[in-house]
Amino acid sequence: VQLQASGGGSVQAGGSLKLSCKASRIISSEFWASRMAWYRQAPGKQRELVAELSSGGSTNYEDSVKGRFTISKNNANKMVYLQMNSLEAEDTAVYYCNVETESRSYWGQGTLVTVSS
Repeated sequence: VQLQASGGGSVQAGGSLKLSCKASRIISSEFWASRMAWYRQAPGKQRELVAELSSGGSTNYEDSVKGRFTISKNNANKMVYLQMNSLEAEDTAVYYCNVETESRSYWGQGTLVTVSS
């Protein structure tokens, strides 16, 4: 499985970005059954879970992003998204997409989000 993340960039506080993650080399049924997630790692900090989406459609968000970020996926295109609104300087980090199948966990290369206040 390969994951290609995109959509990062620089934005002012209060702005929005949408991150995308394209999964390849994975069969559709395995993608549908996988848990999807976005993590982030800010400078000098540990990687943390931002949002996750179960195969059944349940979502979970880190407290600081609740109401601002939305995780979603498109099974047909094998895409995972993270819509980020009302961005804050504290959201500055490298964001990683993660797909967890029954057998193992896969990571994208990371995309940098910089929010200026």
